[in-house]
Amino acid sequence: MSSSIENRLAELGVTLPTPVPPVANYLPVIRSGNLLFISGQLPLDASGTLVASGHLGANVDVATGQTAARMCAINILAQIRAEIGDLDKVVRIVKLGAFVSSTPDFTDQPKVVNGASDFMVEALGDKGRHSRSAVGVPALPLNAAVEIDAIVEVA
Repeated sequence: MSSSIENRLAELGVTLPTPVPPVANYLPVIRSGNLLFISGQLPLDASGTLVASGHLGANVDVATGQTAARMCAINILAQIRAEIGDLDKVVRIVKLGAFVSSTPDFTDQPKVVNGASDFMVEALGDKGRHSRSAVGVPALPLNAAVEIDAIVEVA
């Protein structure tokens, strides 16, 4: 039996990928009480290919950055499902921490991260409303355009 959230994802045309294993000495998810701390997720599609690489304000436009942020959010949900098995156990997305690879003069990081925020609300409804940060950085692993981590409350 699939969860109501997984049914909603199917309506949106989203299939959660198998989570990418860590590439260094860390865990992808840590549970502490009712909180999951999800390590930074890159915008990797199901085949492991980056959806967007490079820098916002140089070779990546805002729309492409939003698509990358959305893919990061999809990967966050995949990590949650791998950890707890049922997305309906999500009480709420508490916080997203977003890192946007950008030029020094680029200031639209919040617009880029809306790709993830809008997706979380679209997929989870009010459970997807969250606090967040959107920070510009000079470089990210694998030359990714965006990386997002999360804190999630679960039942």
